[in-house]
Amino acid sequence: MSLATAYANSALHLNDKNLKAFAAPTLTGFFARGYPTSLCMRPRAKLPSSLTALVPRATSTTLEDGSTSEIDTIPTPQVIIDQDSDHDATVVEITFGDRLGALLDTMNALKNLGLNVVKANVFLDSSGKHNKFFITKADTGRKIEDPELLEAIRLTIINNLLEYHPESSSQLAMGIAFGMVPPKQQVDVDIATRISINDDGPDRSLLYVESADRPGLLVDLVKIISDINIAVESGEFDTEGLLAKAKFHVSYKGKSIIKPLQQVLVNSLRYFLRRPTTEDASF
Repeated sequence: MSLATAYANSALHLNDKNLKAFAAPTLTGFFARGYPTSLCMRPRAKLPSSLTALVPRATSTTLEDGSTSEIDTIPTPQVIIDQDSDHDATVVEITFGDRLGALLDTMNALKNLGLNVVKANVFLDSSGKHNKFFITKADTGRKIEDPELLEAIRLTIINNLLEYHPESSSQLAMGIAFGMVPPKQQVDVDIATRISINDDGPDRSLLYVESADRPGLLVDLVKIISDINIAVESGEFDTEGLLAKAKFHVSYKGKSIIKPLQQVLVNSLRYFLRRPTTEDASF
């Protein structure tokens, strides 16, 4: 969650002009059981060196009688890809206050990626309406384990969100690359980045990464982890406004990660997450 992903849906604005390939790592564990491992889903659209943060504000809308009415502050969009809560399916949850409808176009776009939506449900809480989809690969009936396809799912959902709810682009890091109204305030990538590793039993550790979001981040995180021979077994990836929050169950040779290797992993991730700032500043 390599596969030639079909971006055929008209709502999806990713094509050969904004995708590029890079070398595939050798993956183990969760992302390797019978699935291709080449990673190529990374849009060419280059984000600024520092992403932006939104100051929530109310906006006005014109009513039929010509008067204006203030509407609620734009809610924070959230897309969660959950690999832990269901044994047989990948669970995708989409939240954008109470603004989302039935999301039929999103489901059709997922089907165009070779996926089946085997179940869908909606629930409400104080943060709004949560749309949950349980999806599997159409050809195997199994949950998605290829990180390239998982990133394609994430970008498909976000692009549909940007198309049908353009106001969401001011709340999403992807709004810089694909949206109509990019966020205006800057976020310091170093301040936004948080990384922690804790033991999760004798056989695995729990890696938590929080950073400024950008296209291809999920794939890149898995690549950098696997490049130092650490297996990614399962996890959850949240796109929450301008931030990405990832939780990965990881192991090294079937055991939890020892302290020296934890430090290597943290240093590698911090270097990688800061690298776009360095690259942009060098031009």
